[in-house]
Formats: sequence, structure tokens, C-alpha cells
Amino acid sequence: MLDVRDLKKGFGSGRRRLEVLKGIDLEIKSGELVALMGPSGCGKSTLLNIIGGLLEADSGSISLSEFNYGTKSPSRVVDVRRNGVGWIFQDFHLLDHLSALDNVAIALEISGVSSEEADDRAKAALAKVNLSDRMEHIPDQLSGGQQQRVAIARAIAGNRPLLLADEPTGNLDIASGADVLRLFRELCHDEDNPISILMVTHDPDLASQADRMLLLRDGTVAASDIRSAWGMDEDGGEME
Repeated sequence: MLDVRDLKKGFGSGRRRLEVLKGIDLEIKSGELVALMGPSGCGKSTLLNIIGGLLEADSGSISLSEFNYGTKSPSRVVDVRRNGVGWIFQDFHLLDHLSALDNVAIALEISGVSSEEADDRAKAALAKVNLSDRMEHIPDQLSGGQQQRVAIARAIAGNRPLLLADEPTGNLDIASGADVLRLFRELCHDEDNPISILMVTHDPDLASQADRMLLLRDGTVAASDIRSAWGMDEDGGEME
């Protein structure tokens, strides 16, 4: 469903140039929840921004459903952002004065959906994240976990095949974070309409519950498990 090939990205020029991504290869299947880990500054956000169509790569390619991009500028991949990729952030990015329903619906209207259809799709998305009884509440009337579920509803209402989640539980307590992960798994494993999620996280417990883990380090990506992701040897000590 998502196929990234030999993706490279650097910043700066001359002696100050920094090669951040040095040839990323990764695949994500439909209905798969994949955790992406790696040390701070290793390029996780850069990779997400390129997959999400917010930044172009220097070279390489991305295939996502019917979209083919990677080195195209953000202005040329509006359709990717509109119909291919949804975002979920650590900060919920909800509009304070709007209800949960309107926060979801307005995002659809901005992308060209009629008001009536936007309301219908927003209600369905909020029901899917178990917030049918909170649709008219504004963010201040919702817990952190509920606000993140509104943000998830906003992301899935667009019927996009891929969600990019950047530290989605970073501002939540343990219980709320666990609820978000359970919801992710339900969305991915929905037999009728499975989506795929690429989730950046620093939480090894969260990552271990994904279908698969990837480690981004030294500009490349490799399959990983908890032990290798955190540089542990077989005896539990730090690897050199």
C-alpha cells in the first residue's frame, strides 16, 4: 500500500550539508500498524513530512495507492495531502471554539466536501472513535484522550488510506495512551475498511504493541525489536 524506495534528503550545502536520510526503503501493507523509532534528530519527522507531502526528497520515490511522488514539491502533491494521507499529532490542533463535530466537519469542508456530507462523515467518524455522546462538546469540555480521539476522527473522516501519527500519545497519561493504541489497532484491523498507520513513538511499550517495528538510525531504516531498538545486548546491557 505504501512503498518507499531509496529516499534521500539532506539540508544545507558544502561543508555544512547534513545528509539526514541516506536511502530509506520501507513498505507498509494495507491494515498494518507500524511503529517507527529512533534517537532524537535521526530524521523521523523529516521522513513523515516527505511521506505526507509536506516536503520533497532529494531523490527516491514514494508509491501510495494511486499516488506516485517523493521528489515533487508540496505544491504539486495537494491530492496526496487531501486524499492520501491523514495526520495525527502530539498536540491535538483542535479549534477551541468549535465543537467536536465541527472540528471534524470543517476539515472536510476545506477539502471541498459539501456541508451536509461533511456533517454525515464527521458523525460517522466520531462514532467510530466512540465519541457519539460528545459531538457537541468543545475541546475544553473533553479530556486529553477524548481530544486526541477527535483528532483521530478528523484524520479518518477523509477516508485516506494512510495515517501518519507523530508521537500521538506524547501528551496523554498511560491509560489514555493505551486507549489510543487500542483504537489504532481497531482501525487498522477493520475488515470492512482497513487503514494503515505509521506511528512515530519514543515509547517502547507502545511500539511493542504495533504489528511491526522499524528503527531509523544513521539515515537508514531496518526491521527491529525492542531490544535492538534500544541498543541492548542479550544480557540487557548497553551495546557498544
